[in-house]
Amino acid sequence: MRFHVITLFPETIEAYVNASILGRAQKEKILSVKNYQLRDTAGNKWGKVDERPYGGGPGMVLVAEPIIKAAEKILKKKPKSKVIITAASGKPLTNAYAKKLSKLGDVIIVCGRYEGIDARVKKILHAEEISIGPYILTGGEVPALAIIDATARQIPGVLGKFESLEESRTASPEIYTRPEILKHKGKNYRVPKVLLSGNHSQMEEWKKRRLIFVSSGAERQAPLSSKARQALGGTKGKKRSL
Repeated sequence: MRFHVITLFPETIEAYVNASILGRAQKEKILSVKNYQLRDTAGNKWGKVDERPYGGGPGMVLVAEPIIKAAEKILKKKPKSKVIITAASGKPLTNAYAKKLSKLGDVIIVCGRYEGIDARVKKILHAEEISIGPYILTGGEVPALAIIDATARQIPGVLGKFESLEESRTASPEIYTRPEILKHKGKNYRVPKVLLSGNHSQMEEWKKRRLIFVSSGAERQAPLSSKARQALGGTKGKKRSL
């Protein structure tokens, strides 16, 4: 799979994608991430790519022509490429969406900046706007990296034997590792007994209930089975908080 990122700050993208799992995947030719400096298609000697918005308002807007030129250069070689624009008002990024993207050959990501991108870019390039959350960032590079990372994880071979897709197992929002008892300021913080029990069915039940509990924001959980309560150190007829 190939990602093509149109950005004013390619060094931001490169620093992340060339490291760790994504860096390894690129070395193994499983995926590639290529950056395109937007100023290269500015069409002026200053590399200026922004103008003030029509109708007034604060800040500057990325003009359409440089973005369209950069995207069309890619589309000329990869005509089936999907075009994505990072935008706070866009469709939310989800694992399901990332999985769909992972089936594609080429994806072009246009990183927004300043107050946004001229709206005509979306129409001309038939682009889809994607958001990583209901908040405003200074640029689209972080959202672009989120899209790349979430999608890359869905590509066979990207994750090594020490990593796995969260959706293929029950991922608890609470995880623990050694030591079993953490001493801090005179208090002992213990790993839940169920995770030390070796009973996989009870551990899976604990994880599922913790996931439901945290996701719902509930103050109290539904009661556990008697076996799970015993594994947690509870007593018959009593509930123990997780």
